[in-house]
Amino acid sequence: MFRKILIANRGEIACRVIRTAQRLGIRTAAVYSEADADAWHVEMADEAYGIGAAPARESYLNIGRILEVAERSGAQAIHPGYGFLSENAEFAEACEKAGIVFIGPPASAIRAMGLKAAAKDLIARSGVPVVPGYQGAEQDLASFAEAAARIGYPVLLKASAGGGGKGMRIAGGPEELAGAMASAKREAASSFGNDRLLLERYLTRPRHIEVQVFADRYGNVIPLYERDCSIQRRYQKVIEEAPAPGLDAAQRNAMGDAACAAASAIGYVNAGTVEFIVQGDVFYFMEMNTRLQVEHPVTEAITGLDLVEWQLRVAAGERLPRRREDLRMEGHAIETRIYAEDPRHDFRPSIGKLTHLRSPCQSEFVRVDSGVRAGDSISIHYDPMIAKLIVRGADRDEAVARLRQALAEYEIAGVTTNVAFLSAVAAHPAYERAELDTGFLERYGAELLTPPRAASRTVLAAAVLHVLIEEQQKTEERAAASNDPWSPWDELTAWRMNGEGYQDLLFQDGERELTLRVYPRRKGAWRVDFPDGSGQLEKRAGAAYLDGAKLTCNAVESGNELIVFEEGADYHLKRIDPLTPHGAEREAGGRLTAPMPGRIMQVLVQKGAAVKYGAPLLILEAMKMEYTITAPVDGTIDEIRYAPGDVVEEGAELITLS
Repeated sequence: MFRKILIANRGEIACRVIRTAQRLGIRTAAVYSEADADAWHVEMADEAYGIGAAPARESYLNIGRILEVAERSGAQAIHPGYGFLSENAEFAEACEKAGIVFIGPPASAIRAMGLKAAAKDLIARSGVPVVPGYQGAEQDLASFAEAAARIGYPVLLKASAGGGGKGMRIAGGPEELAGAMASAKREAASSFGNDRLLLERYLTRPRHIEVQVFADRYGNVIPLYERDCSIQRRYQKVIEEAPAPGLDAAQRNAMGDAACAAASAIGYVNAGTVEFIVQGDVFYFMEMNTRLQVEHPVTEAITGLDLVEWQLRVAAGERLPRRREDLRMEGHAIETRIYAEDPRHDFRPSIGKLTHLRSPCQSEFVRVDSGVRAGDSISIHYDPMIAKLIVRGADRDEAVARLRQALAEYEIAGVTTNVAFLSAVAAHPAYERAELDTGFLERYGAELLTPPRAASRTVLAAAVLHVLIEEQQKTEERAAASNDPWSPWDELTAWRMNGEGYQDLLFQDGERELTLRVYPRRKGAWRVDFPDGSGQLEKRAGAAYLDGAKLTCNAVESGNELIVFEEGADYHLKRIDPLTPHGAEREAGGRLTAPMPGRIMQVLVQKGAAVKYGAPLLILEAMKMEYTITAPVDGTIDEIRYAPGDVVEEGAELITLS
């Protein structure tokens, strides 16, 4: 076994690999960019080395710099994690030339699966069924139009060199093909440096099921069961579970055999995932990911195995720890990805500091894999994933129940997250019935992305209690520091001459302003006038009670807001100072600003052009994703402030129109 390994990655996966290495007594060396100097993986590792500026191409994608650090640290092997250089054949070859073990497949296998078109041809020759499509060298519109007409619409355009949902577009008919091709090519070139596309028949109600495979250097290849990854947004997985619901033993064995055949066909070694598109009883090979997958913990949960340990042992030259006939599957597991993103605005990434972060309590049934802590920042430069939440149950019903409970315990402030959205998915009847396919979120989006609800009585009570306790603490601190600790100015009795003492607390809840009148009773007790009537609020024995019922929500401060968490949802209340003039700030309707830092990819209008509401004006790329900025009103373009290629900051005024 290795004495020391270097982890050429960051965040959650770097922390994940470090934990297994530490358990096995292997020293770890981390690398970090300037943006990650204080990151958790840097703190966890035995050693850490800076490798460059924040942009990934100057740090985590810098092969030469990473190999220099590996040599300097004395690492015997490099674990690439996932993303970055994990599926880079040149990196695997460079490690081999440098005498360092690449903890992954050989470069030849990465290269064989790296280009989807060639991979499909290779896999088809091995007898594994593939989706009808076009992988030809001709990349012009006419060739794709001819192929699409032969295959039949709708069709799916995919980046040949890509993965992770990048560079994928659907064309529902001939009139949509040109636009879909142009957009897919741009994103493919930006994400992978290669704009080559392939085309496939788009199945209308498919499931996305993948098989975890493992192979050693001695020709042994086994499947470690399957995962259902059908709940997706933008072709990126949101919820994964194992085993796949409704899959019988015959289908499971057939897909396992096909996955092993695909791996054997390219001389595969180490961990990999063969992905299938499934409709009814028929399955087709889609692609092979030549690395450890983000969702590998659900496989670990049902098998009791540590797949990172298997990776290390196989890379060190050992045989697979188990044979296929020795494997056992127990229970059901589900993983959700907790992202800093805004589901109500097309899942736009949310950038900022995690001012508050409380994860569910971990146990034998609940696991949280994360690479960030409270106080860390979600950066524009990297994936906005905060954590992976993994739950396990004796069966799927129990796992779903635990998922709902764990999501209800999550509290995150400082960025917008998808926690409430995931809670809505987990509570949806169709999800409970395991009616899964890749169109799930699109089909039920209106039900899942409901407008923010008004703060309830219990939410307002939690906000009031937070303010009162904070004021009490400040008053006690002021009294303790005073020469007169019994001064009446350091009391919170709300005493008034000729009347009952009270205090008014003002909040902004969405569009409505609320005044809550609070009457102190005894220490730790108040009467509160809510919009729907009075209530008795108490704080005792470390818990809060409203009208005798224990409050289950919690309030925290974040910037100028109070955020109240209740059963997986969060409510944002602004505290209003009655002594400060206030009013709704309205942004000028004719100004369009950048929703986040990014690069202008394309300007779609000219100065003086007349545009209608919703018309696309320009395309902004941020965090390797494209966002179309549209006209907020009918009008005329007055000024275009940026050109293609320009980098803009969040809030930068892009276009003015009248």
